Amino acid sequence: MSTQKKQGTHPQFFVLVMVFFFWGFVAASNDILIPLFKEKFHLEQWQSQLVGFAFYTAYFVGAIIYFIIGSIMKGDPLNKIGYKNGIIYGLIFSGLGTLIFFPAADAGSFPLLLTGLFIVGLGFALQQIAANPFAIALGDPLDGAKRLNLAGGINNFGATLGPVLVSVAIFGDISPDAAKNAPISAVKIPYLVLGVLFVLVAIIFKVSKLPAVRNDEKVEGGFGALKYPQLVLGMVAIFLYVGVEVSIAANLGEYLHQTEGLDSANIGHYVSLFWGSMMMGRWTAGSSAFNPSNQLKKVLTVIVPYIAFGVYLAINALRGSHVGDLYIYGVCIAVMVVAFFLSKDKPATQLLVFAGFGAIAMVIGLLTTGEVAKFAFISGGLFCSVMWPCIFTLATAGLGKYVSQGSAFLIMMILGGAIVPLLQGFLAGSIGIHYSYIIPVLCFAYLAYFAIKAKSILKSQGIDYESAISGGH
Repeated sequence: MSTQKKQGTHPQFFVLVMVFFFWGFVAASNDILIPLFKEKFHLEQWQSQLVGFAFYTAYFVGAIIYFIIGSIMKGDPLNKIGYKNGIIYGLIFSGLGTLIFFPAADAGSFPLLLTGLFIVGLGFALQQIAANPFAIALGDPLDGAKRLNLAGGINNFGATLGPVLVSVAIFGDISPDAAKNAPISAVKIPYLVLGVLFVLVAIIFKVSKLPAVRNDEKVEGGFGALKYPQLVLGMVAIFLYVGVEVSIAANLGEYLHQTEGLDSANIGHYVSLFWGSMMMGRWTAGSSAFNPSNQLKKVLTVIVPYIAFGVYLAINALRGSHVGDLYIYGVCIAVMVVAFFLSKDKPATQLLVFAGFGAIAMVIGLLTTGEVAKFAFISGGLFCSVMWPCIFTLATAGLGKYVSQGSAFLIMMILGGAIVPLLQGFLAGSIGIHYSYIIPVLCFAYLAYFAIKAKSILKSQGIDYESAISGGH
């Protein structure tokens, strides 16, 4: 890996985190579109999940295109253009996708709206492939995990803001008639604004002093990374991790509609709470980026998630949402704090603990009703929060010169965000939306299995599987 600077954290890292913000903002905002499109286009629950299907399938297709271009070029495309330019091209491509929302919304065309989301996702795929190794390269590689955890926290800050701001932009308010009165054409303005912002950020990247970074290692043709069992199992883990993360939130609107009679204009702060839960976990993990003492780290582990919770409450209170009924969620946050202390920042242990707690939360949701079930399902965000870096570390450990190739395979498996919600939507049509949450239980169960199996595989290869966590999404 070549870069202009290796020691410390490069100051321009804070320019890079802007793209992490947008990934979260747009992905979470899609969950506001799902119930709106279901209502306006008279869709079945599984059909409404095509919103996520179009967006997350783009990651898979984008990775395939990336491999094809690499084969034609006989090398890694990012080695030719650099990570910085890869992100710039990805931002511009995503901006072009948002332009489709204008004719699609005016025409009231569901397929065309999905096409716009797909193109935005294609741009995000290129950004993802470039930005994760770029973040590691901007400074001491040993501190790359801390930078990615911090970037992940920014990602989820965007995911917390997204549902709230997009909901306001589309519906205007949270009155009982807001969703009924909102036309499909209302979606075009917020997404056109996003397109303008994508282009502006691309310009900022272009004029910034971000260093030229490329991966200089030579890798022969073929897919040598797939000979490593930890990567193959890790690809399934990424598929199910992204799948469960997206599926819980994507089906939440229909769950709240059926159990509490809420329409699409009134689910924003609950969807925002799920993504805010991801922010709470990642802010907690990212607090180590500032190298606190062991004692201070323990204190931060306790108080940082509640600070993030306060940020979430403030954002929604400013919007006009009633947040008094959400204070009890502090109990769920306390459980997450316990999970952090049990995991001790070790990737295999952390993944096992958080997957176990996630499965238990889903089972509690399945066996109960009312507020307990609702917050149990939403708390899945707390336990998904730190999984990406854990899986990424375990799956790429020991790959050597195939690390970049392995990373691209893992990005490809973001496809899970398209397939798993669709599967849960199908199941909801036969057994009901409540019991369809058995799907997240099964996903968490596999993630716990992967933590145990990967630890065993890496131990047999003589690899320190409990090294510092790295990677981020």
